[in-house]
Amino acid sequence: MSILLHKMLQLQYIKDHREECISRLKIKNVADVEARIDEIIALDAERRALQVKADGVKAESNRIAKEIGALMKAGKRDEAEAAKARTAELKAEEKTLGEQQAATEKNLNEKLISLPNTPHITVPCGKSEADNVVVAEFGHKPELSADALPHWDLCAKYDIIDFELGNKVTGAGFPFYKGKGARLQRALINFFLNEAADAGFLEIQPPLMVNEASGLGTGQLPDKEGQMYAIPLDGFYMIPTAEVPITNIFRGEVVDPKQLPIKRVGYSECFRREAGSYGKDVRGLNRLHEFSKVEIVVIEHPDHSYEMLEEMKKHVGGLLDKLGLPYHILKLCGGDISFTSAMTFDFEVWSAAQKRWLEVSSVSNFETFQANRMKLRFKDENGKMQLCHTLNGSALALPRIVAALLENNQTPDGIVMPECLRPYLGFDKIN
Repeated sequence: MSILLHKMLQLQYIKDHREECISRLKIKNVADVEARIDEIIALDAERRALQVKADGVKAESNRIAKEIGALMKAGKRDEAEAAKARTAELKAEEKTLGEQQAATEKNLNEKLISLPNTPHITVPCGKSEADNVVVAEFGHKPELSADALPHWDLCAKYDIIDFELGNKVTGAGFPFYKGKGARLQRALINFFLNEAADAGFLEIQPPLMVNEASGLGTGQLPDKEGQMYAIPLDGFYMIPTAEVPITNIFRGEVVDPKQLPIKRVGYSECFRREAGSYGKDVRGLNRLHEFSKVEIVVIEHPDHSYEMLEEMKKHVGGLLDKLGLPYHILKLCGGDISFTSAMTFDFEVWSAAQKRWLEVSSVSNFETFQANRMKLRFKDENGKMQLCHTLNGSALALPRIVAALLENNQTPDGIVMPECLRPYLGFDKIN
C-alpha cells in the first residue's frame, strides 16, 4: 500500500512524512504550512518530554514510598519523616507536570484538528474555482426562444415556488414550494432514493441536528463553524448535509472488512448560513439557506476507495442522463477542494435561461481523514487495526436541479417534465 493511499493527518504520519505533508498541503494553499507542521512536531516532542519526566518523578516517588516502612521499622524516624516530605514534594511536582501535559496535549490536539486533509497527488494546483479542470461533458445545451424566462420568473408565472412568502415567514433563502412545485420536490426525492436503492444503497432517514462530536468527526467543525446554524442552549448544530449524521453512525466502530463497502443513502433538509454570499449567484434557487438533498455515503476499504469514487461518479451521471440535463464534470483544484477532501469531482448542469453552469453535486473521497477523527476502523488479515476510507456525494441536491429542469424544458404551452419523473408526479407538464 502506498503512503498516498494510507495517508492520514495523524501525528505519526506528520512526523514520518513532514516534507510530503507540507508539499501536499501547499496544493491546498494552506497558509504558514511549514510553521504549523513544525509547531505540531515541537508540541509532540514537548508532550513526550513531559511524559518522560513525569514517569521519572512517579518512579522515584514510588521507590521512596516503599522505603518509608523499612526506615520506620529500623527506628530511623527522622529519615522516614524526611522521606515522607520528599514524596510530598514529588507528588506536587507530578501534579504540576500532569497539568503541563494536559495543556500541551490540548494545544496539540487543537493544532492537529485545524489542519486540513492532504489532497491526492493528482489534484491540480490552483487558487480558486477558476482553476478547476473540466474532465468530461455530456448532453446538448437546449436553444431557448428569445423570450425564455429564468426559473424565478417561471415559478411566479405558474405559482409553484414562492420566494416572497419565504421572506415574510422566515427570511431570504427559505422559499415555499406550492402545488406542482411541491410535488416536483417530492418526486425528485423519491426518484433519487429509489435509484440509490437499486444501486445497493441502504436508505437512512437521519436526524436534522447533530452534536459537536459529530461535527468534529466529519470535519464540519472547526472549519465550517461559522457556516452552520448552531443551537448553543442544547449544544446542537443543524446539519449542512445528511453526510454528517450518516457517516457518524460509524463513529468509534470497528467494522467487519467483509461488509465493505458499506453503502448508505439519505434524504434530508440541509441548513447553511452561506455567510458572504451575494449577487446573481443567490437569485431564486441558486443559493438557499434551507434546501433538500439526497446524499450517498460509502465506507470502503483503502484498496478500493478510488474505484468506488468512479462508481459514485457514474451513479450521479446516470441520474442527470435520465433527467435529460446537460452537464459537465470538474476535477477540483487545490484552492477549491474542501477542508476534509482528498479528491473531489463537481457536477454542474447547464441553466439555459441563465446561460451558466450550476453545481448540483460534489463527489468526494476523504481517504482516512474522517475515519481518523471518528476512529472508524477495521482489522486487516493480520489482525492489525486499519482506518477505513470514507466517501460521499450529492445524488442529488434539488434546488439547482429544479432550476435547470424548469428553464431548460420551458415551452409556450408549459414546462415539460422528464419521462423518468412522470410516474412519481402524476402529470407530464407544469402549466
